[in-house]
Amino acid sequence: MTDRRPPDFFLLGVPKAGTTALHAALTQHPGLYLSPVKEPKYYLCGDAPPAAYRGPGDAHSQQEWVWRRDDYLALFDGAPEGALRGESTPFYLYHRDARRRIAEDAPAAKLVVVLRDPVDRAYSNWMHLWMDGLEPVPDLVAAAALEEQRIADGWAPFWHYRGLGRYGEQLQDLYRHVPREQVLVLRYREIVDAPTATLARVFAFLGVPSIEVAEIPPDNSRGYVGPGVRNAVLGRVIRAGAWAGQFAPPEHWRRLSAPLVGQLHRGGSADRPRLTPEQRATLLEPLRDDIALLEEVTGESFADWLDPQRAGSTFAGRRGS
Repeated sequence: MTDRRPPDFFLLGVPKAGTTALHAALTQHPGLYLSPVKEPKYYLCGDAPPAAYRGPGDAHSQQEWVWRRDDYLALFDGAPEGALRGESTPFYLYHRDARRRIAEDAPAAKLVVVLRDPVDRAYSNWMHLWMDGLEPVPDLVAAAALEEQRIADGWAPFWHYRGLGRYGEQLQDLYRHVPREQVLVLRYREIVDAPTATLARVFAFLGVPSIEVAEIPPDNSRGYVGPGVRNAVLGRVIRAGAWAGQFAPPEHWRRLSAPLVGQLHRGGSADRPRLTPEQRATLLEPLRDDIALLEEVTGESFADWLDPQRAGSTFAGRRGS
């Protein structure tokens, strides 16, 4: 009989911080088995159907959540004997109930967290949704200002541009449930700038021999297309189709939407706009208290995140999540 049990490790945070690349790299280790479904989101649900989120495309995407326990545990049936089992759902760190559920269901599990400058993370998050035709607001600052209303209206966590970046609060609560020695906190820049050394740290943390990974895949960044008539029209069609897609199997809408999204990306530029110092300052201000808490919780400095004048792109690096 198959030994069905919760995973031995999780990549549990954060969105748009390289978890997809890290997941893909870890799958190359013979002693590790990553679930074939990335982001099953099981611990966001608690053995119940997903919440009825109502943001653009939310109802469609929720069909892919694995919320039944038997279905979730079956994801690891293919694990070789003796391999450590893991999964990646970067929303777990953000979700209070998910943190508690993981601690209760898999108390010995090891947890890997990747943090990214919260303004850069929010920008990448917004750009992802904008370029998929799902974000109707063509400006991150304006979209972030709508966050509380969107949460009240039931939009899913991926729309919480500011909230997802409050790592101090999230880690502080996680440490109430899980011993610190079971948590490895990495930085996105480490994956980008020193992938080999970073993977060696992850392998050592998980307790498996270090190996040389062929490559850490780059992200699937697409060219940027600014606001305009074509964007507005196609965006409305995509959002309407995503809503209608909730009434059909997920693969049907993905197949039908691909040409529309392709049209949206046509003519895109590799040079995405950068946030101005004023925009960065506006986005950074409500996060300063949490960055201070993060420094207190981790004992590390995150001063490089606090300068709105700093040079560089808000989508720094070649890899995302």
